[in-house]
Amino acid sequence: MVNLPKGIYGITSRDFGHTHLESANMLLEAGVKIIQYREKNASTRKMLQEAIEIRSACESYGALFIVNDRLDVAIASDADGVHLGQDDMPIDIAKKIFPGKIIGISVSNEMEALEAQEKGADYSGAGSIFPTGTKKDSEIIGIRTLEEIMRISRIPVYAIGGINIDNLEEIKECKVHGVAIISAILNTVDPVETANKFIRRWES
Repeated sequence: MVNLPKGIYGITSRDFGHTHLESANMLLEAGVKIIQYREKNASTRKMLQEAIEIRSACESYGALFIVNDRLDVAIASDADGVHLGQDDMPIDIAKKIFPGKIIGISVSNEMEALEAQEKGADYSGAGSIFPTGTKKDSEIIGIRTLEEIMRISRIPVYAIGGINIDNLEEIKECKVHGVAIISAILNTVDPVETANKFIRRWES
């Protein structure tokens, strides 16, 4: 099983005045060791170009590079892995056409978490834990459901959704492998310092 970094799982966004590459570079500079490229609306050609640039940046920092949703872009950019939603490519098929790579899956309840690990996912992303402006239509599962997912999970779990510096400790108490964060870092005056603060708080 791949050795996934604990702590902060950075996700890029262009919603806060930065390009995806700028987002990635700020997260990497702060010390984040796993970066997900998350883009929903760009052309495939544009996504591939950005993915290759971010992969190169991740390599220079010794960080893992994950592509959200788009298995084709993950393969073409030689990413370290792909993160799939419940409506994306099934895990078992993704493993066949992207062998030896990291496969992550979004889950929102125990049943999905069990299915993810039974089908061979390397990690799950559980959420949304709290309301989030980044993904407005996401189901809010809360701390209790996160605790239930942790109780049955045998693979690393990253919590996601509405996580900030004030509720980080509450999430840590659930014994998650890490936390995926977007706006609480990127939508700040100094994302590098904010990301570094999250890392220090996680490690304290």
